[in-house]
Amino acid sequence: QVQLVESGGGLVQPGGSLRLSCAASGSIFSIDAMGWYRQAPGKQRDLVATITSGGSTNYADSVKGRFTISRDNAKNTVSLQMNSLKPEDTAVYYCNAEGYSAGYYRFRSWGQGTQVTVSS
Repeated sequence: QVQLVESGGGLVQPGGSLRLSCAASGSIFSIDAMGWYRQAPGKQRDLVATITSGGSTNYADSVKGRFTISRDNAKNTVSLQMNSLKPEDTAVYYCNAEGYSAGYYRFRSWGQGTQVTVSS
């Protein structure tokens, strides 16, 4: 079983910055993709950004140029640097990881979510 623990959410004013971090632990053989998703009240969970083990990234159009995703493969961690935050970025942010466990079973795990609120 693979667990993901997020940190770094909070309250920030419009135009401010936050950095989210996520650490994966457990029975891990390899992690392919890691990413961040978000869910605002009353809305579906949407992709924010993903990154492969090779460093290829993908961003939602709404965050391009403002958010940067990065990962440390050796530590099984992924981070999301969020700059120029807008009120519409307010949501619960979830970390996601996909890969293979030590028993070579495919897994896809989610973190518990961290609240990001952008408000003056």
